[in-house]
Amino acid sequence: MILAVINVALFKRIHLPPILAYLFAGIIAGPGVLGLFDHPEQMQLLAEIGIVFLLFSLGLEFSLPKLMAMRNLVFGVGLGQMLITTSVCSVVAMWLGLSVSAAVVIGGMLALSSTAIVIKQVAELGILNNRRTQLAISILLFQDLAVVPFLIVIPLLSESAHVSLAAVLTEALVKGAFVIALLMSVGKWVLPWIFREVARTRTDELFVLTTILIALMAGGLTYTFGLSMALGAFLAGMMLGESQYRYQLEADIRPFRDILMGLFFITVGMELDLSVMISNGLWILIGVVGLMCLKVFLVRISAWLFKCDAIDAWSAGLKVCQIGEFSFVIAALATSEGVLTAEQSSMVVCMGVVSMALTPWLIEHSLSLAKKLAGQNRHPLPDNDELPEGTQMSDHVVIAGFGRVGQSVARMLKLECIPFICIDVDPIRVYESRNAGESILFGDASQKEILHRAGVERARLVLVTFDLPTKAAQVISTSRQLATGVEVMVRIKRDYQLDNLYAAGASQVVPEMQEGSLMLISQVLHCAGVPMSRILKRVRAERKGRYDHLHGFYPGETTEISFEAEDKLEFIHAVILTPHATCLGKQLHELDLNKMRVKIKGLRRDGYEVSEPEGDEVLKTGDVLVIAGKPRRVERAERYLLEGG
Repeated sequence: MILAVINVALFKRIHLPPILAYLFAGIIAGPGVLGLFDHPEQMQLLAEIGIVFLLFSLGLEFSLPKLMAMRNLVFGVGLGQMLITTSVCSVVAMWLGLSVSAAVVIGGMLALSSTAIVIKQVAELGILNNRRTQLAISILLFQDLAVVPFLIVIPLLSESAHVSLAAVLTEALVKGAFVIALLMSVGKWVLPWIFREVARTRTDELFVLTTILIALMAGGLTYTFGLSMALGAFLAGMMLGESQYRYQLEADIRPFRDILMGLFFITVGMELDLSVMISNGLWILIGVVGLMCLKVFLVRISAWLFKCDAIDAWSAGLKVCQIGEFSFVIAALATSEGVLTAEQSSMVVCMGVVSMALTPWLIEHSLSLAKKLAGQNRHPLPDNDELPEGTQMSDHVVIAGFGRVGQSVARMLKLECIPFICIDVDPIRVYESRNAGESILFGDASQKEILHRAGVERARLVLVTFDLPTKAAQVISTSRQLATGVEVMVRIKRDYQLDNLYAAGASQVVPEMQEGSLMLISQVLHCAGVPMSRILKRVRAERKGRYDHLHGFYPGETTEISFEAEDKLEFIHAVILTPHATCLGKQLHELDLNKMRVKIKGLRRDGYEVSEPEGDEVLKTGDVLVIAGKPRRVERAERYLLEGG
């Protein structure tokens, strides 16, 4: 823990991702340096739980209709990548003098990629839901399924095995089909009822405990039947991804997931044998570079066979070109069964750790590299991977916080054709908004890099909409450091931090309660016959005097609290129409979403908003339909659009 805290803090200062900090901490704690653990593998079970939570969170993002819409990618591009890469790497291994069994095992190990690193990195970058990342995730999902046959076959490749390979594979297939059907049935009919009852108790601890228990039980069930724990957790999360509790589930699981994932990456760092690295360092580096280039090229070939976009394919290949964490599990099993020597296993593990260390940079720059690989004359379709660049704007408004207030302000600015860019730390809100065509960045608005990315140096106004006075003061200070003359307006709910925020450098502070009172007062005065000019003068005077006449109240025994029931909320949701969506080819009026009490708010096509879409507009692949309504109705409408019924 001490090593992790120190390394993450240091790596953050030099703008490197936390994953590298965890890997470095593992190398220091491992047998090659400090040797804090005689048997690092003892920590692996706890670290694997981190992968379970990660895949559970991933499952929440992939509802069953969405996964079915991706089946051609998972069982097409994913299967193609696994077969082609395993075959090519096996042939190269045999050419280097390895036996057929050892070459096949090494080929499979090199074909696998790191689900843990890729998912964590794309989630932090807020690009989880775009085409390029979905192509990469489809490949990763099939690879996780492909691990199972390798774990079954490796013991059979040893000389001591005398079991029928066909019988073992058939038994594994039957077990897998049974446990998947069982999990999907329980997830569809039992889990929603369980969480509905738990939610009614209004007990946060019970909700968190139930979430953790479901994830672990699902992983344990698949593990008992010889499948990976991660697969069970993914299926459980996918079933719950269609419920209205998905956002709360993800928020509850995130702290445990992040801590245990950090532990997992530390154990990966411990696997690095420094003696092997030092003695074979040059060959390992050559092998890593050659393998990563080969995997990128083979992913491109596999994607080409299934007619995927070139830039999407190159970008996905750059995301999955490393060696995966399950390769270490296969290496350990193959060594214990005598299929691989200890030196061969150590070489692959060293290559895996080095490739993992390079992955965060490759993912962050995957789009720009993919454009170069596809040719400068190619222009990809607009996608969510291309974050809006505030540095290209001028005389615009920077909105820090894209909650209800921020979204309301943005809509008014859009009506007046005033350019703006938003910043928010909620990844779900960011990719939902970005799918709907909003100009929004994911990040902490108090950080210099984020505000610089938003172009605060050329902005006319910075608007802070979240009611966190301390964080707002940090945003004010950072904005003033980057642009001393920029106007900074802050919205707060009450006026008790008014003076502090002005002292921090705010140009104007708008307390919500006092402004609401002013609007009410202006209406009362107008109804009482006071001329509008005098009312406006009074309102301006109150604002200039920092609401002097609105301070100080007689305390009462009761406090006014407003509770807004969940069923009164209206959600706005962007539905991406996949190639298999049942609504393709239909006109908007044929959808008849009014019967479901869902409104169509807008339509995006090829990255551009269709202004005032008519009822005879025909829906096409890649369209983004923005709908609004109550949560359950929106979910029902999305299922109807994607899978019909």
